Amino acid sequence: MKKIALQLMVLCLLNFASFAQWQQSVGTTGLNMQSLLVNGMYAYAGGATGAYLSTDTAANFLFSNSGNNAAGPTRGLTHDNTYTYTCTSQGVFRSSNNGTTWISKSIGLSNLLNSGIINVGTRLFVVGPGGVYMSTDNADNWTAAGLTGTDVRCITSMQDTLYVGTLNSGIYKSSDWGQNWISINNGLGSANGFRAIECKDNTVFVGGPIGTGVFRSIDFGATWTLLSSGLPSGSYRGFASNNQYIFAGSFGAGVYYSSDNGNNWTAINTGLLDLTIFDLELSTTYIIAATNTQGVFRLPLTDLNSATGIEEQRNINTVNVFPNPIQTTINFIAENKMIGQDYSIYDCFGKIVLFGKVDKNEMAVDASNLINGIYWVNIANTATAKFIKQ
Repeated sequence: MKKIALQLMVLCLLNFASFAQWQQSVGTTGLNMQSLLVNGMYAYAGGATGAYLSTDTAANFLFSNSGNNAAGPTRGLTHDNTYTYTCTSQGVFRSSNNGTTWISKSIGLSNLLNSGIINVGTRLFVVGPGGVYMSTDNADNWTAAGLTGTDVRCITSMQDTLYVGTLNSGIYKSSDWGQNWISINNGLGSANGFRAIECKDNTVFVGGPIGTGVFRSIDFGATWTLLSSGLPSGSYRGFASNNQYIFAGSFGAGVYYSSDNGNNWTAINTGLLDLTIFDLELSTTYIIAATNTQGVFRLPLTDLNSATGIEEQRNINTVNVFPNPIQTTINFIAENKMIGQDYSIYDCFGKIVLFGKVDKNEMAVDASNLINGIYWVNIANTATAKFIKQ
């Protein structure tokens, strides 16, 4: 026990010096943000009040919505070699000057309410309650590309294969640019409302509705597996990925990342003022998050590899605390084999401030009497997770 307390004291001192935090983007405080895009030196954010532009990797944003109808939210962003595009509740808009001005480009769309937009080679695809639509002329004209009348909420691509998530009909894929769609729901159970989807190499990730979580397919959608190992159950609304990481944004529990293709996950929520995430995006140096009520945040990717920062937290975690930071309640997920074991919560001086017995997988412990600071929860001297009380 003394050895554990000493180890926690050392970790605490290291973390006071170097624990990584999200930074809120100037110009976005108090804003609803639902979509993100990075294109070279430009970063775009869209939400309930329209489109915003950053030229310093999301450190600062300015309102950049001229010509875009701000009567409804900007829900998706993409680009090709010439233009930037947004999809909104009032149709598709296009910019030829990096978001300075926008023009409406919705000819052929049966419904102006749109949920997602992507660029695949020379084609654009936009999705919404009217199904899937495709443009081959930079959004000048749109034609139906299947799933007519299906409320499609998200879209991604793996080479020339399209994957979409729907509100009530599960997941579909098409290998012929939308001429034919195949339902691929094996392993999803009763889950059928999907609002986020991401392809990373040959793996597909989808965000399920409340009560589920993140599903993964490693066989091009033939089968799906619900992931855990650090991910709490809930609704997930945003993903981002590169060759090294996959990030997932939840509705109410913040941001999680995995460096092993989704086998294990770590929460990275320190500094986030809103844990409801609507989108995630990557630049070469930052992970960027769009939140429901507090605008945009960014976190340096180098912090994920810090020996005394977030990566250190991942290495000692086999129990997951959420949300993190906490306010009044510590929620943590324990493995089945830990049920019946004792848990202890330590402060930075190695003092036990709370203790009890794990009686179920998802525990909720009253922490309202704890002062603000860094703490650890330890189960049976084998599983440890760090959290912050704010």
